[in-house]
Formats: sequence, C-alpha cells, structure tokens
Amino acid sequence: MRAALRELGVSASDVTIAPIDGQPGQWRIDIPGNRTGPRMLKIKCGAGTTAGWVREQIFNQYTAS
Repeated sequence: MRAALRELGVSASDVTIAPIDGQPGQWRIDIPGNRTGPRMLKIKCGAGTTAGWVREQIFNQYTAS
C-alpha cells in the first residue's frame, strides 16, 4: 500500500493504515494534510487478494478525486 502511495507522491511517513472496525477485510488509509488528493481511502482485501488489486484500488480512488 505504501509503495503505491509513494508512486502517487504521498509521503509514507504521514500515512496511517488501520482496519475498519466491524468490517473484516476493509482498511482505511488516512493521508493527513494531503493537498493533491483525498485525505482518506478505503481498501477492500482478503484471502487471495493480490498486491495488484490493492494497488489498483488505491490508484482508482486517489485519481478520482
């Protein structure tokens, strides 16, 4: 996740990644102070999820804002 965000120019030191309570397989990525994109992303993943699928979700959400 952090590598994909770095590709988008987001500083990895500012990023917080945490599971969403009560929603197994869903993660929240907080990007405080982000000026060029969203401040939060929600990623769905579970057993069998590929890194490519996670990367695609990050890019799609980030570039949609």
